[in-house]
Amino acid sequence: MSYGENLWLFFVLLFGIIAVPGMDMLFVLANALTGGSNRGLAATAGIMLGGAVHTLNGAIGVGLLMHFVPILFTPLLIAGAAYMAYIGISLMRSSITVGDNGPTGSRSAWKAFRQGLVTCLINPKAYLFILAVYPQFLKPAYGPIWMQATIMGLLTVATQAAIYGGLAVTAGRSRQMLVANPRATVLAGRMAGLLLFVVSIFTAWEGLRAA
Repeated sequence: MSYGENLWLFFVLLFGIIAVPGMDMLFVLANALTGGSNRGLAATAGIMLGGAVHTLNGAIGVGLLMHFVPILFTPLLIAGAAYMAYIGISLMRSSITVGDNGPTGSRSAWKAFRQGLVTCLINPKAYLFILAVYPQFLKPAYGPIWMQATIMGLLTVATQAAIYGGLAVTAGRSRQMLVANPRATVLAGRMAGLLLFVVSIFTAWEGLRAA
């Protein structure tokens, strides 16, 4: 298999794992619906930075982290599930109302960015993808590992930007329809929180079952 074919296969797998609804996607959706496109894009930026860190972990993991996977995987699942459950419960308990300007100030955007980064870094789906897939695509025969990892990292960030950024803009525009209906806005925020909570419960169950 040539390097080009190897990279294309990696992109196909990457696109599939990012496009499948999960913690990151639901987090972006929740922020865009309750805070507008700006906050959704801020959450996306945080997730993109997390994706870059995951790429670094993947490059290191080829030589080091695989040895620790049996020890760390289950606690990682539980930690990720607990954090997402916290965010979900916070949204379910909130009574969000959206004015014409919306809660899209720098403070809210910065908070969305930070939470997006943490959400991505503790997303078990991302670690599973890295530890299962990266060792198959980072090969000395294709050149320096750091260069291959850099290219894969750029693909990861670009794909996240396209999928999550597009979702943030679309959901943010749909949010305008909620401005005149505060009750619908509250319901949207709480439903997004419920989805996050359900995903966290499923993740924790998977982790405990695998333990």
